[in-house]
Amino acid sequence: MKSIQFTQYGGPEVLQMIESDIPKPTGRQVLIEVKAIGVNYADTARREGKYVVPTPLPFVPGTEVAGTVCEVGEEVTSVQIGQRVVALIEAGGYTEYTLVDERSVISLPDGLDFYQAVALPVQGLSAYHILKTMGRLEEGETVLIHAAAGGVGTVAVQLARIFGAGNIITTASTEEKRALARQLGAHVAIDYTKEEWKDEVLAATDGKGVDVALEMAGGDIFHKTLQCLAPFGRLVIYGVASGQLTKMTPSLLMGKNLSVIGFFLPQIMRKRALYQQSLQEMLQYVQTGRIQLTIGGVYPLEQAADVHRLLQSRQTHGKLILVP
Repeated sequence: MKSIQFTQYGGPEVLQMIESDIPKPTGRQVLIEVKAIGVNYADTARREGKYVVPTPLPFVPGTEVAGTVCEVGEEVTSVQIGQRVVALIEAGGYTEYTLVDERSVISLPDGLDFYQAVALPVQGLSAYHILKTMGRLEEGETVLIHAAAGGVGTVAVQLARIFGAGNIITTASTEEKRALARQLGAHVAIDYTKEEWKDEVLAATDGKGVDVALEMAGGDIFHKTLQCLAPFGRLVIYGVASGQLTKMTPSLLMGKNLSVIGFFLPQIMRKRALYQQSLQEMLQYVQTGRIQLTIGGVYPLEQAADVHRLLQSRQTHGKLILVP
């Protein structure tokens, strides 16, 4: 079988095609013939050696796969050969065949194709758990979603609507992106490149502030977002796109009973029941049309380096997918 791996950290050029034997499943493992692979910023961070946790070498990236079960281990009870599935894994997805624990595998609903399925786990589950599990968004509350036209942002806007948010405030850098946010259900879309964006957020809440905020930039954006929170507000951090280390004085949280919460998706994956329930729920939302996903492009596996370049150019819209 063919796979993409890297043996040193660096730019997209370190991604190399290799050939190896198709592995055999044992115990509770299932072997998936991969039909679609999701590409994520986590893959590029792994490649650069800048991920949240260490990346051992050599390394096969890829955390989202969809395909068909072609073989199962002797202890597997919940998955059958021939079943169409999607799985969120910690690594090893850039390949033609991959071994996955049966507890990580979710069956695809009828009518959902492999591309739709593989576009969902990372961004979809992140948006779901940032809002619901960590942000504890309640019906009628106000939410602030930065980068609303991005992978997590587009799903978060739609989920906030489904979860009953009373006021969905978004930020994005261009009018095209802000129009997309409004189309997906945002009540307000603000240009965060303007110095006064924080004042516009507060104005949109009549000065009260927001109950939940999603933040992934760091630096000055973090501090201004913290100032946008209402009493008992929750700010959930799920990235540091600016690369800036952020200093905070904890006592600033005391006056309004504020919370700053970190989110890392692999911790959700380790809570199997929570992971399975939420991914099944998200798949149903897509199947019934309550959540719309955008596929930005489908490329052959051997073009993985080019796809990484595309992703990091920040000129793409929607999910980028590799196919073996």
